[in-house]
Amino acid sequence: MQSCGAAADDDDVAPGAVAWLVCGHGADYRTALVGIYVRHPSGFRHDTGGHPESARRLVAIEEALTERDWLGWELVEAPAAEREQLLRVHDPALVSRIEELSSSGGGAIDLDTVASEGSFEAALHAAGGAAAAADRLLAQGGGHAFVGTRPPGHHAERATAMGFCLFNNAAVAAADARARHGIERVLILDWDVHHGNGTEEIFYGSSEVLYSSIHQSPLYPGTGAATDLGAGAGEGYTVNLPVPPGSGPDEFLSLIQGVIAPIAREWKPGLLMVSAGYDAHRDDPLAECELDEAAYAEMTAAMRELAAELGAPLVVCLEGGYSVGALAASVLATLEAMDSDAAPREAPDDFAAPFCERLSAYWPSLA
Repeated sequence: MQSCGAAADDDDVAPGAVAWLVCGHGADYRTALVGIYVRHPSGFRHDTGGHPESARRLVAIEEALTERDWLGWELVEAPAAEREQLLRVHDPALVSRIEELSSSGGGAIDLDTVASEGSFEAALHAAGGAAAAADRLLAQGGGHAFVGTRPPGHHAERATAMGFCLFNNAAVAAADARARHGIERVLILDWDVHHGNGTEEIFYGSSEVLYSSIHQSPLYPGTGAATDLGAGAGEGYTVNLPVPPGSGPDEFLSLIQGVIAPIAREWKPGLLMVSAGYDAHRDDPLAECELDEAAYAEMTAAMRELAAELGAPLVVCLEGGYSVGALAASVLATLEAMDSDAAPREAPDDFAAPFCERLSAYWPSLA
């Protein structure tokens, strides 16, 4: 692929970060051939000090991808989210609080979550990047994108920043896709090892956005019980799939193939999103699951095949992952699997069976 941009000025890239390109294409862009990687240098300026969720995560990812020439993906600058986009899923008081905290130099939001002078800008670009990725793919009629920004988002609730997250990037993107493109149904799969309480809370009463989470239980934040199914019009549209410590590739892939894929085929969403945390990796220090890079490749391939079957774009948003070596390798495996046409193996279906039994009252395809 020909280079279609210029390297950023050195002043725009934090120490340790790698140079990047911003590319543009005309109407003849071939969506089936080129993945879109969305990033922004403000992610390096969200300064969390020695916190596990630090800029070292992006440095490791981007260095690994640079060594592979970014796999030929198109690199796109994440725009800042507009206030209107944020307010579709967040209370105005939360947006103002993060802005004011950053403008005053930063500080602690809670015991786990901090903001610095650069955090509000980074959070705007993280949310805006996710929305822009969905917008681009829907406008061009398909394709796949990876949003490699920080801070992560899936713990951020409508009125509360928490769990390393300031704004809920995937939720902003889903709501924006529905508003901008009239998409009736969006499916979000969250495979971060921690339950995405924020995304669940935002869409708990919605039948337009289906939220499904595979997460270790018990573990922070202590939410995500299999019996939590949504409320009102949204009952049945929250699909929690908790797994015990020690769970590995068979369990995760079984739940994607045996629960999420049948629901998606029945429901036919117009956009698929993945909140992609990589902290279920066996090397991650914050959890006790047993995935590896090959498992993330399999899981990605299953979602890629599902998106192709449904004719829906696939947007993957970076969430957690705190062993930087495992994180970088797993992101690389994800991008390779998104580009590949290799089919994933069929996982044993015994782990999915109990969930199917409970959910079949809402989704007949699981019966």
